[in-house]
Amino acid sequence: MRKLSLLAAAFAVASVNVYAEDTDKVWTTSAELGAITTTGNTVGTSITGKIDAKQELENWSNQYIFSAFFKEDEKTDENGEKVTERSAERYLISAKAAYKLDDEFEKLFMFGSYTDDKFGAYTKYTTLAIGYGTRLYNSEDMHLDVEIGPGYFTGERSTGETENGLIVRGAASFKWTLSESATFAQTLSVEYGEDNTRTIAETSLTAKINGSLQMKAAFLVQNDSAVPVNKKSTDTQTTLTLVYSF
Repeated sequence: MRKLSLLAAAFAVASVNVYAEDTDKVWTTSAELGAITTTGNTVGTSITGKIDAKQELENWSNQYIFSAFFKEDEKTDENGEKVTERSAERYLISAKAAYKLDDEFEKLFMFGSYTDDKFGAYTKYTTLAIGYGTRLYNSEDMHLDVEIGPGYFTGERSTGETENGLIVRGAASFKWTLSESATFAQTLSVEYGEDNTRTIAETSLTAKINGSLQMKAAFLVQNDSAVPVNKKSTDTQTTLTLVYSF
């Protein structure tokens, strides 16, 4: 409950400032979904989904993200009976409220995220951070945004141990419009702490099918520098999803 309360504070900052300015809201939202089902000699199902909502106001720029991934496989137990086992289950929710400064791309932000990963090295991971963001490069077809600032994290390892402490969080987002129908994107975040450093990077290529529907191919890497002995430090996920923007 304490972790959820910390994350709720990030949402509260965004919500309070939204209604403090005006009621004209400008939203850009995308919802993506991908699924794989196999039958025959190998039986299994995996589903991934994500909702990314951005809101641009006169003085505030807000972003809310929810993503989920799970995988189930049919296996034969020691008695020779077929059973279904879940081998992956991960949920992420995050919110960022950024106050726009005088420069077009300069911002002060507050960020919060919570990850619940049943099979991960850290089963629960909460991050809160504040800081400064700007655009390092801007052209007609590409731009690079960066942000950095101090923060605090709490985590629960798969062994049941808990950790918490101060971190420095840095993030970058690169977007390149290859053509009217194709876009390349690269995101990176690094949360450096004394107990653990978490790095998350996603590389994606999106192709437009029609005005609102897109096909997205992505490769996601997550690395934790300190993990239990029986866990790997790096998780990867390759996805092919349909994205609907509205």
